[in-house]
Amino acid sequence: MLGFDAITSGDLYFNDTHHMLRAQLRRFVAEEIKPYADQWEIDGLTPRALLRQMGELGFLGIRYPEAFGGSDMDQMASVVLAEELGRCTYAGVAITALVHTDMASVHIFNAGSAAQKAAWLPRCIAGEVITAVAVTEPGAGSDVKGIRTTARRDGDVFVLNGTKMFITNGVHGDLYCVAAKTGGERASQSVTMFLVEKGTPGFTVSRALDKHGWRSSDTAELSFADARVPAENVLGVEGRGFYEIMKNFQNERLVLGAMCLGEAQAAMEMTLDYLRARSAFGAPLWEKQAIRQRMAALAARIEAARHLVYGTAARAAKGADVVREVSMIKALCGELVNDVMYACVQFHGGMGFMRESPIERMARDARVQSIGGGATEVMLEEVARRL
Repeated sequence: MLGFDAITSGDLYFNDTHHMLRAQLRRFVAEEIKPYADQWEIDGLTPRALLRQMGELGFLGIRYPEAFGGSDMDQMASVVLAEELGRCTYAGVAITALVHTDMASVHIFNAGSAAQKAAWLPRCIAGEVITAVAVTEPGAGSDVKGIRTTARRDGDVFVLNGTKMFITNGVHGDLYCVAAKTGGERASQSVTMFLVEKGTPGFTVSRALDKHGWRSSDTAELSFADARVPAENVLGVEGRGFYEIMKNFQNERLVLGAMCLGEAQAAMEMTLDYLRARSAFGAPLWEKQAIRQRMAALAARIEAARHLVYGTAARAAKGADVVREVSMIKALCGELVNDVMYACVQFHGGMGFMRESPIERMARDARVQSIGGGATEVMLEEVARRL
């Protein structure tokens, strides 16, 4: 089997603590996710009990300081987390956890005041509070400067009005990191981030969204109609929200790249097993040269992408500027995982088109990876500007 354990590339980048984390995650996935996740696909959400369990095991706070209940690890640990969750074959479960750990709560750690961190981070790390990040709107996705949600100062509160779209953990989340326009001469200086709690008057979940994939994650449209948010809930500095969002995009895209690697690896392993077991025209499918060579080419691309992801994470852990590299990763891995899934469905034949086949679900889940977190075309423009 073409498993991670048969590949030595990880030895170049990871230490014993990272390897231990990987083993713990792989065991957790096998015992606590795979046996139950088919039902979660039907339910349309990953249960809070699983997230609480992940919190108890320390998986939700691997990057945060021990003072808040975290493990104080580095970017390499985030890559391990994302890759192993990606390997679980239920990307909806993976993205539910990763949005909380690496895309939403991280805003509190990076930009939050001492009081905000003390109030929220321990509960986020324990899985008691689940977070979401609300930036995307019906008319603004990768173009953050184009958001239209506004926040008007009214004494000691801000009044928020607008709509957010495609928000992961939006239905069942507890705490939302919300981007809104607060004014400013330049578009990049007009965005402010706010912490908005579930139950804030004027803030509602308009609807749960019905998605093509990621069925075991909840995704919502959010509405703000004169929602009054205390000024003390400003996250970071007023007018600096755009820069905070851009800063965290680097971590988000690295994590999404690692998640894609896990998905692609799992699909390859599953398909190799199938090709060796399934016969056609008197011989296993694996004996067909065209199939073998296509799988070999995909394996080479996965290995090359793995080195880019691991190497970039290692440089980021040392404080290097990796904006160009993470844009490359998001573009490369988002397209690669879709190419892998297309081939794997093809080689499963008619069974690959059946809902009872895991590869069918995995292919649906992978489709969004070239869109969410920065569309491929936007990422390539980011790279081109830095060539």
